Amino acid sequence: LPGPPFTHQQMPRKMVYYGQTSCEQDTERYLDVVKHMFSCYKKEVPLIINTMGWVKGEGLLLLIDIIRLLSPSHIVQMDLCDWKAMPPLTPEHVHFSAGLHTKGKQQSKCKQLGVGDMESWKYPEGEDMSAPQHKLLYVHPEFPRAGVAGEARVHSSILRDMSILGYLGHLQSPDIGAVLPLHSLVPYQVPFNAVALRVIHTDVAPSNIMYAVNASWVGLCCIPEEVRCQTDGPVLLTQTPICDCLGFGIVRGVDMEKKLYHILTPVPPENLRLVNCLLLGNIAIPNCVFVGQQGIEGEIPYVTSDYNYSI
Repeated sequence: LPGPPFTHQQMPRKMVYYGQTSCEQDTERYLDVVKHMFSCYKKEVPLIINTMGWVKGEGLLLLIDIIRLLSPSHIVQMDLCDWKAMPPLTPEHVHFSAGLHTKGKQQSKCKQLGVGDMESWKYPEGEDMSAPQHKLLYVHPEFPRAGVAGEARVHSSILRDMSILGYLGHLQSPDIGAVLPLHSLVPYQVPFNAVALRVIHTDVAPSNIMYAVNASWVGLCCIPEEVRCQTDGPVLLTQTPICDCLGFGIVRGVDMEKKLYHILTPVPPENLRLVNCLLLGNIAIPNCVFVGQQGIEGEIPYVTSDYNYSI
């Protein structure tokens, strides 16, 4: 556990590629992903759910949805020192409050003894008490600026790049020596009609799909349906599937004549046999991967300084 995530990466038991750094554009799919992940939990070990730091506005409502959906036994809530960020997430508050996609129980029949005191909510007589009850562990820091976001967005971007670079490090030989540039590594050749394609975060015209996929970071996924194509492909999905992700890769080239994707990935071959779907999100390959490759002559593909700043 100690140390930043990129220093101790492990293959998870189950993974879904959401494809975006924030869920605010598609909260319904986010909840569907949470349900899909939670469905594999067999309850043989304790489960710790690390929620997001988005606890304002719709983020708080989404958090209430997740608590209602997963019915945790304990909630650890950390507050800010100098600012009341959110109400205590007591069982009563979660029970009666509306979430983003779920409704709370009616409050009209219950009595409130003190304004603002969530502990004072009482369940009315005859109220269904089957709603799971959790124990709230409330942490209120005493030192200034504790919990202030500050430059968290910048730091998370750097940590995300480090995680991608750490993952790509598995492509290198374990022998200590020179790091090989990505263009010197032999990619897998994947026929267009062997995998389905989907761009998660935006609509891309089919005529432009290869421009979007080339030189991109993709989730290597497994959809339950068999990929069928009458032609040589590509196979395009019309909706984003909620499916298992087996790892990640870089589409380092597209051969339009032979109809092949060239993909670099450290995922072992026995797992790659299960992959039948490539999901492209808005997670970008770190800039240093593009500009830091040794042995490139001439212009670097997909890198330019010739653009209009006014756009």
